[in-house]
Amino acid sequence: MIPSSRFTLRRAFALAAFLTFAAGAVHAQQPAAHTVRIGYQKAGLLAVLKAQGSLERALSPLGYDVKWFEFPAGPQLLEALNANSIDFGYTGAPPPVFAQAAGIRFVYVGAEPGGRHNEALIVKPDSPVRTLADLRGKRIALQKGSSSNYLLLELVSKAGLRYEDIHPVYLAPADARAAFESGSVDAWVIWDPYYAAAQQALHARTVADYTSLDTAFNFYEATRDFAQQQPAAVNAILAQLRTTGLWVNAHPAETAALLAPKVGLDAALVETWVRRVPYGATTIDDEVIRSQQSVADAFYGAKLIPQKLVVRDVVWHDAENGAKVAGK
Repeated sequence: MIPSSRFTLRRAFALAAFLTFAAGAVHAQQPAAHTVRIGYQKAGLLAVLKAQGSLERALSPLGYDVKWFEFPAGPQLLEALNANSIDFGYTGAPPPVFAQAAGIRFVYVGAEPGGRHNEALIVKPDSPVRTLADLRGKRIALQKGSSSNYLLLELVSKAGLRYEDIHPVYLAPADARAAFESGSVDAWVIWDPYYAAAQQALHARTVADYTSLDTAFNFYEATRDFAQQQPAAVNAILAQLRTTGLWVNAHPAETAALLAPKVGLDAALVETWVRRVPYGATTIDDEVIRSQQSVADAFYGAKLIPQKLVVRDVVWHDAENGAKVAGK
């Protein structure tokens, strides 16, 4: 015969387990109170979260579901953010500079260190362009306002040239590749996965990347309203990005195997770009702000934006501080 005290304890555990299961079942049946609309690009960390389903698992207990929207580049993503078609996204350093100059209501909510070899100025194997000085007078394809735009600015400056000494041809990545293949441009500045694909399929030759240059940060942005009204969601997304980033850095081959069928590319090609970037969201501290201010100042100096910007004005602060934006 089971002693009554043990019997009572077992019944208590059983009842607790049942109630936990029942509560979970009820929660699972209830619709999410909010939907978070995420803008992502093929090569970013958000694409890994999408493939894993890890963001849905992180946000579901908070009452959020997730919808995903893919973009070919940062400028298009921030245009969607401005139109309130998405709440949260990821870009390189220049797109938010152009967005701030255009008066788009967004805030920087997180950052990620930039890589040195995941973006480059490339030419065809038989191109006469061998050095940066050879770029004078050349037609160079790039996405305007993208991370490649900043790389080109820096490379031109390094060569002792002015931006006016080259002929930028502003094209989205797919159109830029077509122009590059046809020979209607002399060079192409592009990031992964397009860069890795051009190396593999077109045997493109790299003239220069961020080697010997200061790299800019990449950024996670949100609409100002979303960051102010849903700080718990913002912090949960950033926490998951940090966790997943550490996993990706330690498991590049597994990450490539996960992403390859999702993006329709060869796993070896995907692994090439995964290994080029240090993943993981960080907070936006003074170092990050100084770096981004330098990017903004470079575009203003090249007369590509109409006014000098103060990056700190659009940096989001943690929810514990009332989700306030500096200077607002």
